[in-house]
Amino acid sequence: MAEVKKIAVLPGDGIGPEVVAEAEKVLKRTEELFGYRFETERALFGGIAIDEKGTPMPEETLQLCKNADAVLLGAVGGPKWDNNPHALRPETGLLGMRKALGLFANIRPAYIFDCLKEASTLKPEVLEGTDLIVVRELTGGIYFGEKYRRDTENGQEAVDTCVYNVMEVERIARQAFVIAQKRSKKLASVDKANVLESSRLWRETVNRIAPEYPDVELEHILVDNCAMQLLRRPSSFDVIVTENMFGDILSDEAAMLTGSIGMLSSASLGEGSFGLFEPVHGSAPDIAGQGIANPIATILSVALMFRLAFGYEDAATSIETAVKAVLDAGHRTGDIAKDKSRAISTSAMGDLIVNAMSK
Repeated sequence: MAEVKKIAVLPGDGIGPEVVAEAEKVLKRTEELFGYRFETERALFGGIAIDEKGTPMPEETLQLCKNADAVLLGAVGGPKWDNNPHALRPETGLLGMRKALGLFANIRPAYIFDCLKEASTLKPEVLEGTDLIVVRELTGGIYFGEKYRRDTENGQEAVDTCVYNVMEVERIARQAFVIAQKRSKKLASVDKANVLESSRLWRETVNRIAPEYPDVELEHILVDNCAMQLLRRPSSFDVIVTENMFGDILSDEAAMLTGSIGMLSSASLGEGSFGLFEPVHGSAPDIAGQGIANPIATILSVALMFRLAFGYEDAATSIETAVKAVLDAGHRTGDIAKDKSRAISTSAMGDLIVNAMSK
C-alpha cells in the first residue's frame, strides 16, 4: 500500500477556496486511479486568518505546514486588508511562511497550449515554441531587507534595502542549473549588474559555479532587456534565474504570454522535497463567489506537487494530459473564452479534467 502523503491545504481568500476545491477533486481521483494515498487538513491563512485569528499566519497553521509533506495554497489578499498595518497584511503572512519553511526557490513554468494561442495578446508566430521556467529567489533581496523611514530637510524619505549573500545566490543558481540540465540546457541569469552592487555579486557567483555544469549554456541578461526579449523572442528562453523582485515581475510577464494568469502553476521549494504549491494568480476578489474562476492553475500546481515533492510522474502526466484534452475539446472558463456566453463554471472545468484523467 502506498505511503500516506500529508498535505496542508490553505484555501485562503477570494477565489482561493473555489479553485482549491477543484484541486481536491483531482487528489481524490488520483487516489482512485493510481492507488496513492493523501491525508489533507485545512487551515486558516491570509486575510481570513487576520479576521478570525488576528494574524495572517497563525502558529497552528505554520505547525501544520511544518508537519506536512507538501502545502497546497489557494490565494491570499484583497482590498479589505490593503490599509492594514504591515504586520496585519495577508502578503506579510505569505512572506513569513516562505521564510519560516525555508522555501527559497520559486519555480514558475510558462508554456503555450496550441489551442490557446489566440488568448494571448502576442502574435501566434511570436509565441510558437514558448516553453520556459522562471526560477525566482524567494527569501532574500529587497522584500526582506531592512525597511524604514526618516525625516530629512526635504521631507520624509523611505528606505528599502536589497541584500544578497553568496550562499543565497549559490543555492538558487544551482537549483536553476539542475533544472536546465533536465530541459534544453540553456540558462539565462537576469540581473542589473551595470547599476547594482548586489547584482554584481550575483553575476560573479553564477559565473564561479557555472563550470560545475559544463553542459548548460549560460547567458547573462540585464533585467530591462530580459523584459523586452520575453515579448520579442519568448521561445528563445528555457530557464531564467533571477533575484526576488525581478523574478516577481518577470514571472508575471511570462504568465501573460500564455493568455491568462489563471493558467499557470508554481512551486516554492527548499533544500529537500518539501514544497508549497500554488497558482500564480491572486485572490481576484472581484469575481469571488461567482463560480467563474479558472481552476486550471491550481490543478496544474497539484501536478507540480506530484512531480517535485512526491516523485509521482505518472499522476502528474495524467493531470497535464487531461488539462490539454479538455482545452483541446474547446472547453473554456471566462478568462480564456472567446465567446463569453459559452464559458463554463469553475466546478464544471474541474469535473471535466477529473473525468479526463486516466492511467
